[in-house]
Amino acid sequence: MESKKNFRANPKLKLMDQVRQVLRYHHYAYRTERTYCDWIVRYIRFHGANKHPKTMGKQEIEAFLSHLALNRSVSASTQRQALNAIVLLYRRILNIDITERLDPVKAKRHQRPPVVLSQDEVKKVLAQLRGLHQLMVNLLYGGGLRLMECVRLRVQDIDMDKNLFSLTSPLDALGDS
Repeated sequence: MESKKNFRANPKLKLMDQVRQVLRYHHYAYRTERTYCDWIVRYIRFHGANKHPKTMGKQEIEAFLSHLALNRSVSASTQRQALNAIVLLYRRILNIDITERLDPVKAKRHQRPPVVLSQDEVKKVLAQLRGLHQLMVNLLYGGGLRLMECVRLRVQDIDMDKNLFSLTSPLDALGDS
């Protein structure tokens, strides 16, 4: 059995198909897959889409990440997400280890206070909802569910007697394979 760390995508596939194959093998969330693929495509297009990432390296990565910070004014977490996608491309798909320290212009961290509704505001919002939407918002708010957890919630996940619900992923049933 091949270890997860040593898994390599089929080299006969197109580059973005290889990226998807690796992300799916490692059970990345679908939204993460879409986001990483988007960042990789942006990285390639930023350099004119006429150079293969194999021929690019530290300078091109730094130029792209600096562009995001300076020209696009992205947040630090967005810049880090783009970096993670590019590092995945080089390490897991192209088998190129980026040994040199990357030193792009860092995006600024903006300290914003969290936007929180008061209890009265929450009650007013909940009073405007009916039916399925009211149930979903009550679960999101009262149970601390994420949106996709709520959307994927099944009747058998809810224990009415104990006022509990269990969120098990379909992948949990498979175990570590």
